[in-house]
Order: sequence, then C-alpha cells, then structure tokens
Amino acid sequence: MLRPLWTTSVALAGTLAVASCSGSDAATSAFPAWHNSQVNAVSRMAAAAGIVAVTSMKPDGTLETVAAGLADGKRLWAHPATMAGRLPGMGVSAPAVVETSRGEGVVVALDPAKKGQWKATLVARDAHTGVQKWTRPVHSTFGPQRCGPYVCMSEHTALSKARMVVLEPATGKLLWKLPGISEVEWAGQGRVLLLRLAANPMVESYELKTGKLQWQQPIEQALGPGIDMSGGWAFGVAGENLVGYVAPYTNPQTKKISTFGLFSVKIGDGTINWMRPSVVRVYPSGSPGFAPVVRPVDRQGAYGGFARLDAVTGRVIGQVTASDVPGSGWWLAFPDRMDKLGFLKHNATGTAFDIVSGKPVPAKEERGWSFCVTDPKPLPLRGQAPGFYSTAAICEYDLGTGKRVAGATTPPPWFTGSQEGWRLWRDEKGGIHALNDHVATVPGMYG
Repeated sequence: MLRPLWTTSVALAGTLAVASCSGSDAATSAFPAWHNSQVNAVSRMAAAAGIVAVTSMKPDGTLETVAAGLADGKRLWAHPATMAGRLPGMGVSAPAVVETSRGEGVVVALDPAKKGQWKATLVARDAHTGVQKWTRPVHSTFGPQRCGPYVCMSEHTALSKARMVVLEPATGKLLWKLPGISEVEWAGQGRVLLLRLAANPMVESYELKTGKLQWQQPIEQALGPGIDMSGGWAFGVAGENLVGYVAPYTNPQTKKISTFGLFSVKIGDGTINWMRPSVVRVYPSGSPGFAPVVRPVDRQGAYGGFARLDAVTGRVIGQVTASDVPGSGWWLAFPDRMDKLGFLKHNATGTAFDIVSGKPVPAKEERGWSFCVTDPKPLPLRGQAPGFYSTAAICEYDLGTGKRVAGATTPPPWFTGSQEGWRLWRDEKGGIHALNDHVATVPGMYG
C-alpha cells in the first residue's frame, strides 16, 4: 500500500468498451482484455473474488464506489462514497475487497454519513450484487484495507483516541484492536505487517487471528535517527521480504531534512536484510519491491546519478552517473523491461542509456513510458478537502521525437503490477483497463 507518495510524485514530476491493444508482446497476443470507459477512476483498484472495485469521481465532483466483473469489466453496481479524515497527500482512498472463508466476496468502502456526529459510514456489501451486509459509523479514517481474510482500518485518526480495528468481513465483528494509527503494508492468511505511525515509526508483525505481536523493527534501526513520515512512504514485497521507502521531509521550522532511504526486512522475523540510506525513489518507476530506481542525495542536497537496485539483495544492478545526466527540462522514461533509462524531452530528441552498463544508446531507436501529464490539476471534489489528485497514468513515447506513440499501448508490469495473472490500470481519462496475460504476481508502482 502506498501513501502520500502516490499523488505527490505526480504533482512533482455501464457500457463495456473493449479496446484493441498493441505495443507490447503481451498486448499483441490473444489474451483476454477489456476497457471500461464508463468510469472516472481516481483511486487505485482493488481486485479479489472475481471483481474489481475502485473509487470513481462523477461529473458533479462527488465520489462513488464502483464494482465491475474482473473477467469482462462490466459494471455490477455503484454507491456514493466519501473520505473522512484522509490527508490530501495520500490520494483518494480505494475500497477494500476481501474474500471470506466461505469464498464470498465483500467490498468495504466509506459511504457519506446520513446524520449525527459521524463523518462517514463504513459499509460492507456483497461484491457481486452490492447488497449491504453491515455498517460501522466512522469519525475519521484513512480508509479500509484488506488484511488477509479480514478488514483493517485505522479509525478516529483525527482524534487522540485513534486506533486500528480488525473486522470480520462477513459480519463486521470486531476481532481485535491496536491503539494509534497503523497501515497495512502486507498480509498473508495468518500474518499482517503494519506500519505504526508514531514518534518512533515501526514495522510490526501481528498474528492475524489473535492480534498477538510477533516482532517489531524500528525504521530508525534501518535508516538512522531523524525519521519523519510526513514526506511519504511506500512498501512492496520482494520474495520473502518487505522493502520500504521513506521519503525526505524538510521541517519548515528548522529547515532540516529528515532521514530517508530504502530498506528491507524479512517478513518472517523482521531481520534487516539491507539498507540504502540517503537515496530518493524516482518517478515513474517500479514498486520498492520490484525494480526500484533511486538517486543518491548528499549532505548538501546535491543529486547523484540514477541506480537500478535488486529488490531482494539491495545491490546495484546498473547505474547512470551524475555526469551523464542532461541539463533540465526532461522527464524520466523507462521501457517495458526497464533495462534502459530515458530522458524524455517533449517534442524534441531526448537521450537514453543502457541502465546496466551505463553507456549511451541512440535515442531515436528507443521508446519509454513516462507520465501522460506533467502538470496535473487537483481533482474538483465536492465536499472534500482540496489537494487530492487521481492516481497517475503513463503513456509511451518515442524518445527520438519526444512525441507519444500512436495507438493504444499496454503499460509494462513494473507500472501496472500483476495479481493472479491480471494487470489493471487507469488511462489518463480515468477509464479502467485490464489484461489477463498470466504475468507472475508482482507489485506495481503504486504497491
């Protein structure tokens, strides 16, 4: 799961329409694919139990939870949605989709509150029919998350009595709770890894059924003292390890920059595998758990070159030195396999390098994926705090001309990720795309 970085990275840097796809090996094959253009997806997508759910923005600026069939993209149902207490830098919250022990799918999302002291209502619905199962009043929250076979949610996040609750998806029964604000970063059938957002932030492992603490690892242990999560964070899984990224944050009072970097811990016992302090993640790029690309930053705030890391070992696979980085006015662009690093200049010839050898390659022969929009506008949401952005879309470019590649193309797995062979992404108009090309399960850019 990802947080402030989902959207700030972009700021910084019904009827089923089946789209024909081209532009990559996967897309040109006869794999099942669909495109639903009848939504304006503004959140990440959640998929389980044969459906995909997303938060969509309607033309009037209100939000709704939309569920569609994973096999064909056909809209199944929609209900009004809201956010209560979520911070703009975190992006629009996605619904949680959980498969119960009986194999039934449940979609859990925030509905607008009807009245009273509560700001919203957590509502669980049958994934395929939209029939309501249970509700829970909410004061403030970052939103529900799937945690293995259960639903996790930090509630009262705007109050001193903030806590995380673990709920049974079929009934809403409270199984256990934890004081403070936590976020799910990974969960299996019997274990959940949480990021505990506190003065001394930690990654902790809990037994899912009982809430018993199994291990805890302070992030300062990996990256050093001076952690401040205000700059954002991101996590991804690489094999049996959890890879985390903490972004830098400049304290407005002291002007000091917080500790930042990448680190990896074993899911089984919390042991630190490796650490890469003082590097920033670049955008677009893969999840920290899959194809991370970073830039070192020295004590004076000067940026170095670019390095592609092995997510399992933390070792440098390849790099482009700082002296090879062109001047200004470029945007990063990576090909499908992320074996090249492109510096895209819109409507002009860019430059490109083999990221493993660091040697330049002819830009006119290269294509790369970069953000479709480099100056995104905040969403015109009604009844929500300003400053929310939709999740980013990427487009394919010809580095030789700086122009978009014509025709429909399929973003690479390092961006879309893959879950049980399905890849899901949104285009720049908010339409949802899906491709079942049987790529092994990997995290995408958004975790």
